[in-house]
Amino acid sequence: MAGEWAEPGQGRLAERFEGHRGQLKAVAYRMLGSAAEAEDAVQEAWLRLDRTGADAIDNLGAWLTTVTGRVCLDLLRSRTARREEPMAEGFDTFVPDPVVRALPQADPEQEALHTDSVGIALLVVLETLEPAERLAFVLHDMFAVPFDDIARIVERSPAATRQLASRARRRVRDATPAADPDLGRQRRAVEAFLAASRAGDFEALVSVLHPDVVLRADAGALGRGPAASKVVAGARTVATGAFHFRHLAGAARLVLVNGAVGTVAVSEGRPRSVTYVTVVDGLITGLYILSDPERLARLDLSALED
Repeated sequence: MAGEWAEPGQGRLAERFEGHRGQLKAVAYRMLGSAAEAEDAVQEAWLRLDRTGADAIDNLGAWLTTVTGRVCLDLLRSRTARREEPMAEGFDTFVPDPVVRALPQADPEQEALHTDSVGIALLVVLETLEPAERLAFVLHDMFAVPFDDIARIVERSPAATRQLASRARRRVRDATPAADPDLGRQRRAVEAFLAASRAGDFEALVSVLHPDVVLRADAGALGRGPAASKVVAGARTVATGAFHFRHLAGAARLVLVNGAVGTVAVSEGRPRSVTYVTVVDGLITGLYILSDPERLARLDLSALED
């Protein structure tokens, strides 16, 4: 909280900052795909505001959004440089930090209307963009920031910045998988998948998967053997992998993962995996699994507590 960072006499500035915190976290999460890094970016925006003061700022919200975007751009560029190192070979299996919430019981349609989420599948596509492309797309297409403002961040002309966003938009459109937004249909598909896994029914598993289903598993740097990070495709191949880990299905519970029905598997009081699912025509087309124990330990799962 900015109020916790503020010195005495800065309470009003911290209060004004808090009014923008939700928007800034949304920007940073879409830019970085990491809840922890997003929080760091927002804190850095506060520190820069604290040093600058608000007296010379005409539009505080726009200024904070621009500063947060610049911080995120620097982080993305640093991340891109690290990926060129040998240790980053498995980054194509990266699954962004999920936002996990309890599955609504009373009115899932209203939950779908009001949830402020961005799908894991879209975040995976955003990871393939160049940092400046991602910034231009996120700030303009998702938060309506003018190109003139974005151009100053990426140090290009407004026309060149517009081209960045256009190129990113095409790549997002072409690469983002289709998905059924109806939570009821998502839930039925995920429940069928879990039931088949728990029963050890391989053919039933295959039947709930789209023939071209893709599974992306991010087990972190320590994943080995069957539990290693991987990207695999095809119903029977994905079902074979799920069959090996059917013991986790018994520990899985339905949740909302970035606004879609998914699962959290908890064993011995610790989360073992979070799975985000895309569904089309009643069949699962994509499974995005985070099983990296270090990242799972940092997730906020307080919304699931009874």
